[in-house]
Amino acid sequence: MHPPSSPESTPTVRVWDLPTRLFHWLLVVCVLALIVTGNMGGDMMTWHARCGFAVLTLVLFRLTWGFWGGHWSRFQQFHLHPQSALNYVRAIQRGDHAPQLGHNPLGAWSVCCVLVLLALQIASGMVADDEISFTGPFNQWVSGASVTWATWYHKAVGKKLLLMWFALHLLAMVFHRWRFGENLVTAMFSGDKVFPFEATASQDRAVHRFRALLVLVVCAGLVGWLVNLPLPNSP
Repeated sequence: MHPPSSPESTPTVRVWDLPTRLFHWLLVVCVLALIVTGNMGGDMMTWHARCGFAVLTLVLFRLTWGFWGGHWSRFQQFHLHPQSALNYVRAIQRGDHAPQLGHNPLGAWSVCCVLVLLALQIASGMVADDEISFTGPFNQWVSGASVTWATWYHKAVGKKLLLMWFALHLLAMVFHRWRFGENLVTAMFSGDKVFPFEATASQDRAVHRFRALLVLVVCAGLVGWLVNLPLPNSP
């Protein structure tokens, strides 16, 4: 097993660009707000919907940034082959954990998983109807059976799957801190990772931040257009 490295003796590498870090923490805030407003219900469902639109904007941003963002934020750097994940797990079991930049194979699968779960939760919320205080903006675009299924999934399945994912995510961070001395939380704040070898750093320049702002504005505009589409058969 590789011994934990200390920041005093090991150089750091800029891994996470500023837009990726802001996406991460904004997503955390929005999801927490969704949980709180969803549990409160009533008038807070208006804010629940707004937070959902914000999450949709962030998901669209991350999908775009996965092709247009910093070096380690791009999907092409994800090791998604099942054998890579299996080899990584076996290495951990042997105690032979090598430091990695970007996402490790399990981390890459985790990112893809949460994006899918969020997309499903948003899509189901868009057509859901709790028959009390909330009706999704696309509710009248689908059949009654689809509304029933979407509402059930959103409240009974999707919410629990996301909570399970976040619990596993927290446990993984604690495990890496305890077992390998890796502070993943600090890295997502600063953007830097301790790494003992020469490596490619993410280009975190002003031009990329302007590009990220442009992507965010376009994604927000797209979401605003979608949720304000006229209802079927409306004038």
